Amino acid sequence: MEFYQRPAEHVLEELQTSPKGLSTAEVQERLQTHGYNELEEATKDPLWKLFLESFKDPMVIVLLIAAAVQLVLGEVMEAVIIFAVLVLNAVVGVVQTRKAEGALDALRQMSAPSAKVLRDGVTQTMAARELVPGDVVLLEAGDYVSADGRLVQGSSLRIDEGMLTGESVPVEKHTDTISEEVALGDRKNMVYSGALVVYGRGAFVVTGTATKTEIGKIAGLLASAESKQTPLQRKLADFSKKLGWVILALCIVIFGVEAGRVWFDPEGQDMTSALLKAFMFAVAVAVAAIPEALSSIVTIVLAVGTNKMAKRHAIIRKLPAVETLGSTSVICTDKTGTLTQNKMTVVDFFVPGKTGDELTQEPGQWNASARRLMQVAVLCNDSHINEDGTVIGDPTEIALIAFSNQNQLPYGDIRKKYRREAELPFDSDRKLMSTVHTLDGQRLLLTKGGPDVVFSRCTHVLINGEELPLTPDLLDNIQNQNEEFSDRALRVLAFAYKPLTDGAEITFEAENDLVLVGLYAMIDPPREEVYASIAEAKVAGIRTVMITGDHKTTAQAIGRDIGLMDENDIAVTGQELDALSEEELDQKLEDIAVYARVSPENKIRIVRAWQRKGKITAMTGDGVNDAPALKQADIGVAMGSGTDVAKDASAMILTDDNFVSIISAVSVGRTVLDNIKKAIAYLFAGNLGAIIAILFALALDWVNPFTPIQLLFINLLNDSLPAIALGMENAEPNVMQRKPRDINEGIFAGGTLKSVLMRGILIGAAVIVSQYLGLQHSPEMSIAMAFTTLILARTLQTFAARSNTQTVFGAGFFENKYVLGAVLLCFGLYGLTVLPGVREIFSIPATFGWAEWQYAAGLALGAVVLMEIWKLMPWASGKKKTGHSS
Repeated sequence: MEFYQRPAEHVLEELQTSPKGLSTAEVQERLQTHGYNELEEATKDPLWKLFLESFKDPMVIVLLIAAAVQLVLGEVMEAVIIFAVLVLNAVVGVVQTRKAEGALDALRQMSAPSAKVLRDGVTQTMAARELVPGDVVLLEAGDYVSADGRLVQGSSLRIDEGMLTGESVPVEKHTDTISEEVALGDRKNMVYSGALVVYGRGAFVVTGTATKTEIGKIAGLLASAESKQTPLQRKLADFSKKLGWVILALCIVIFGVEAGRVWFDPEGQDMTSALLKAFMFAVAVAVAAIPEALSSIVTIVLAVGTNKMAKRHAIIRKLPAVETLGSTSVICTDKTGTLTQNKMTVVDFFVPGKTGDELTQEPGQWNASARRLMQVAVLCNDSHINEDGTVIGDPTEIALIAFSNQNQLPYGDIRKKYRREAELPFDSDRKLMSTVHTLDGQRLLLTKGGPDVVFSRCTHVLINGEELPLTPDLLDNIQNQNEEFSDRALRVLAFAYKPLTDGAEITFEAENDLVLVGLYAMIDPPREEVYASIAEAKVAGIRTVMITGDHKTTAQAIGRDIGLMDENDIAVTGQELDALSEEELDQKLEDIAVYARVSPENKIRIVRAWQRKGKITAMTGDGVNDAPALKQADIGVAMGSGTDVAKDASAMILTDDNFVSIISAVSVGRTVLDNIKKAIAYLFAGNLGAIIAILFALALDWVNPFTPIQLLFINLLNDSLPAIALGMENAEPNVMQRKPRDINEGIFAGGTLKSVLMRGILIGAAVIVSQYLGLQHSPEMSIAMAFTTLILARTLQTFAARSNTQTVFGAGFFENKYVLGAVLLCFGLYGLTVLPGVREIFSIPATFGWAEWQYAAGLALGAVVLMEIWKLMPWASGKKKTGHSS
């Protein structure tokens, strides 16, 4: 028999547990048997498949062909080194892929919702992944069910199981045994993982976790989604294709020129040898132009960026978010918990005939009305504050018991003195909650709810401990106070009571003829750090828009307080938004700073309106109803405390639910983009310098200044380390003082192309002069001189590549220790090429000594000095005017 076909007591016995839950020791034993309550990860590609995929790149294929040609020609050592370097590059790619998968695994674990569990007879809040069969889990409205289970307690419990059954109406749950065999949707004494509690309270014993749940079975049928390339990677892939055609054309031209020289040479050179030389010249150009490690470097820099964001409470779930963040123009943010503390706080109260100063005195001096108000607020309340300070319950109710504690009247003492005897749970239709207690020998019904509802049910009012008729004048006075609280954007609750006769049955009809006690006024205060972040976003050209389900007055008050609303900005409600046509919305869009009482459809419409204006839009959210808008937005930002549905629809997750973390992530995103472009500029400037030197040598019929193995060594080993180090560069000083980047701009936009050309020409000129000096000695010496100058110039260029506007000293010479380490390590790698037994591989003759090295090093250093001087020239300042840094 299934669990739903057995009495709850039998299920508890079978699972060897009790209504008080398991002990900690029992939980540990069951974790060993059943494992954690989390879905199994998708099957990963085997390492060999990841390794082979690294060789699919067109540029790598060109190098493989070059290596094969070397092997056929008998140049075994050069061919082996080319293969070895390509293998090393593939290994780096595999490692990075596995690291990315590890980050997604960690994210999957973070996505588990929390649960309120009875352990050792004590209520605890913990990650749902720690649940085991036999655990007793408590439920209340707003909770997501964290495992499959059999209900053992229930009070007006209704659960939305549409994600499993497709039913749009919540299911009324009960604890009775169902004898017959029924379909999943009719098992009304069971609850299922992922379902939403929409009403009431209850408790269930866990019967299935992880893949043993109904949702786990469905997850097992789903294929894992394939990862997509980021926009930058797509642009690089497109650029690589174009570069490949250019390189092919250049190689054909070079080979044709050399072959023509041989054909028309009057001295009659050896045709085979000359054509081989021409072919190797063309191969050298291909090797020099291809940035072999570029894809790996971009991946590594992105990984560094995601790691930095994680440290700032922003977990990147989809890699495009790293880049798109740098272009974000609009942030549509929720209010509660993101801009505010998500911690309702009592800031004022009212009892007829008295003012808020009443509770500033010692509790023993409070009048009867003030004491009764506190009693009703604490007793007609389901929230708790555990000994370790963790809170359980509705934020509004928590604010009430916290206020009691702050006024030297521990809420726990009140509850112990006046035990709950019965209750009428909160109902969204009644908008009331009532409990029954005996206070000072009198049995009372204590009620709280919305002011208008409570006022309409009151016939008397408590003034200085005396029950008086609620006259129109008294009611006007109380209603005026309620309106004054509302004008201050405070949330108001009204409290009342009613004497009961002993043994009287408690029904909803009892919530009439009440005695009004007073009002509490609360607000969820803004986070202190939000003020500065809103201002920082404005300077960065980012518009912040508040979208909330709260009332318009409250939203406006918070918006003005934190500086989100300017003088001419307006607020609209979802109903007002529905009345606007698309054209009218487009006209008013940039003036609307606050949207209140919105629906999921409203949120999508707002995002689409901003996207029509060409703005990259970020949207925050935490609930299932936020998921469509999160998916529609360019950057969906889910709250760490939110639902799994919201997280699945998002590109980024905030572990601290804080708006400040979004602005911080934008800063990191802009810096990551800057650093990727710096690495790209560094690589292509060095490659351009090599190509210029090769073409110059070809034009003057000099010997080829480099061998393919020399260029491959520089591109794959020597250049990779500095490029990665540039990915660790700190943010430019103006990174959050410039307008958002145009997402359609090319990889060489914003002054990058100018820097590549300038630095490439200087490196090429230094190499040409160095080769000329070497030719005065011998062709072999010219190759060694050119190689040394190129490798030193490209390495020292790292300092110039740190910024297009700041000199190395302006950026702080010692600020990026990774650059210093990379440069020193590259010098060490170069040192290996001149060792006996190795120098022959790199075509460095024995006669190349200290004097030749000084000439080469001086030329390389001179080129870099000129790069730095360039930044100080008036013609280089145009970059600063545009507000971009790279």
